[in-house]
Amino acid sequence: MFERNHFLLVGNSRLHWAENLKNQYRFFHTQKNSKIPQNINLKSLVWASVGELTDLSLKQENEITTKDIKLQNLPHYFGVDRALGCLEASKIIENPSKKNLLVADCGTTLSLTKLTAEGSIIGGQIAPGFLTQLRSMEKFTKNLKAPKKYDIPIQDFLINTEDAMLKGVSNSLMGVINSSFEPAKDILIICGGDSELIGSRLKQKNKDIVIAPNLVMQGMITHFNH
Repeated sequence: MFERNHFLLVGNSRLHWAENLKNQYRFFHTQKNSKIPQNINLKSLVWASVGELTDLSLKQENEITTKDIKLQNLPHYFGVDRALGCLEASKIIENPSKKNLLVADCGTTLSLTKLTAEGSIIGGQIAPGFLTQLRSMEKFTKNLKAPKKYDIPIQDFLINTEDAMLKGVSNSLMGVINSSFEPAKDILIICGGDSELIGSRLKQKNKDIVIAPNLVMQGMITHFNH
């Protein structure tokens, strides 16, 4: 009943799931120490991993790895999540002008990957992600504590320390993306757990930016079904 209806990406901080319900996919996320969701058939589960793999007894023949992804100039050491995101972007983005595609995956890290309209990898950048930056400041400084809420202030300069941290981290991520994004030459696709948080701010200045939080999971489904 559940054969090939479930997909799992083992991330650095969470487990990412896709479930096929009447030909519509539901995407959801769980913590690594949480119980496996009900009705998941581990024997038929299609999976990929970029983080530490928990003991789920997953079948090796059901794993998707970077070497399985058909993209030109794709290094074997690229994370499979980056490869799947690029694969899906090259499939779904309307690109009559043949611009380059810039995929920004906003997760534990911010990974930027640029590829040509023909699906050839150009290269990329990697920076600490939103929560990684906040938690790093908490870990390595005496008086800074990571905020519990992530409402990014509108003002540029803040008195409250937590607000100042949120503004600084969001600006740093936007700066990395904006410094690499050329709207005349590129189409920007933002995915990952913090894509709505960062993408909504970027979209205020460029309405053509594509926000696709589940791009990587959609890439898993596309790869498996083709």
